[in-house]
Amino acid sequence: MNIFTATVDYISDSPVLKAWPDAKSLLEHAASKQPRDWRLPILVCEAVGGTSAQAVPASASVACALIGILLIDDMLDEDPRGEFQRVGQAQAANFASAFLSAASLAILQSGTGSSVKLHALESLNQMIGSVAFGQYLDIQNPGDEMEYWRVVETKSAPFFRSAFELGALFGGAPVEVVHKIGEIGCLYGEMIQIHDDLNDTMAVPANPDWTHGRSPLPILFAQSVDHPERQKFLDLRQNISNPDVLREAQNILIHCGAVSYCMDQLLRRQRAAQAVLAGTPLIRRDVIEPVLNELVGPVYRLFEAMGNPPLDWTTFLAESETRE
Repeated sequence: MNIFTATVDYISDSPVLKAWPDAKSLLEHAASKQPRDWRLPILVCEAVGGTSAQAVPASASVACALIGILLIDDMLDEDPRGEFQRVGQAQAANFASAFLSAASLAILQSGTGSSVKLHALESLNQMIGSVAFGQYLDIQNPGDEMEYWRVVETKSAPFFRSAFELGALFGGAPVEVVHKIGEIGCLYGEMIQIHDDLNDTMAVPANPDWTHGRSPLPILFAQSVDHPERQKFLDLRQNISNPDVLREAQNILIHCGAVSYCMDQLLRRQRAAQAVLAGTPLIRRDVIEPVLNELVGPVYRLFEAMGNPPLDWTTFLAESETRE
């Protein structure tokens, strides 16, 4: 089964999308990119003993919620790649409202029992409310690490908790397993945020996080921790659109320990998620493990791409545990 096609077919039956061709086109465009997040409820459903077909409503709910959240997030971030740049803010806001509504409808129109629907809607609505608050906190541009982690805990982690929980619920998992799966989802969401922060800050040309003066974790570390190149880093940020300046600033991220710190935080959460996973009774644990592990590989390759010696992950892991 092609989950992306199945998701589009499922949610396209909603009255709003039937009456609003532009919204359906936006859904189809999103599906064409094959977002990894749409797959999560499917994988979790299979892990607890369900089938991919059972999880289509959960995947559709996550897909619609993600579209709505990203439409809003891009406007708040003034992201030059955002859909609002093409259709305008008013239209993008209307699209966002429609898709957040469709996320609930995807659950309501499913053929599952009323108890599962109730728990799924509770998870979804808690997530949407928390993400909205997290987006509000994020636009304040966290000035220290405590504020940064608060944004992660209210914005990134809740989305993935819900995505994991919906998959478990539609797979027929008992409540205690759903809660455990939700814990793994939270940790995965934090891993996603760290992973994306690393990729965004090391991207060429400069990512909007650089050009808009935002503070993802590596940049926050470099500009707030006392290190010999701190002032130079702050000065470089003033002209970050220059490719040579960007390269120098990115090298400082490596020299000052910002990248290593992020890798350490990523590995801590991976180990914590694996510990929860090991203690959770699942039918197919093997479908969840690769999801947790795939976020580590790209970070390793990032070091190689920057021309640094290959990192011995076993040594790094041991050193991280020593620092705990």
